[in-house]
Amino acid sequence: MEADLMHRDNQEDGAEEEDYVLLDLDAVFAQVDISPDAPYVLSGLDTSEPILIIDDKVKLIGKYEDTIGTCFVFSENEAAPLVQEETGPSEANLFAGRCIVDPNQAPTKEVKPVAQLQKILKFRLLMDEDVQDANMESKT
Repeated sequence: MEADLMHRDNQEDGAEEEDYVLLDLDAVFAQVDISPDAPYVLSGLDTSEPILIIDDKVKLIGKYEDTIGTCFVFSENEAAPLVQEETGPSEANLFAGRCIVDPNQAPTKEVKPVAQLQKILKFRLLMDEDVQDANMESKT
């Protein structure tokens, strides 16, 4: 899943409002192998069924769904290792004034909130009948 930013113009005060949308690709991963760094084009965010084209090969169609409650998006970064400084008195204080890093300490991650969102955009493979249905709707 991926969070993407969608802009809307607020016509009341001329300010631009940012909306985050979660792109849910879980239903597609079982059917198609998608590289994490594959280029993509996302179009039609302001329509009811946006189109996502990945690597000029895979075409997906999406449908908006409301979240249950509020969904939060976080960013994750490597955190600096926890450094402990010997500060208290000890009978055998061999490390006085030195910093100690535990070599057995697992790497840590720093997580920061980025945004909250109310919509999820769930994608599925775009089939030929989806294209035919869209063509029929545009003719009417």
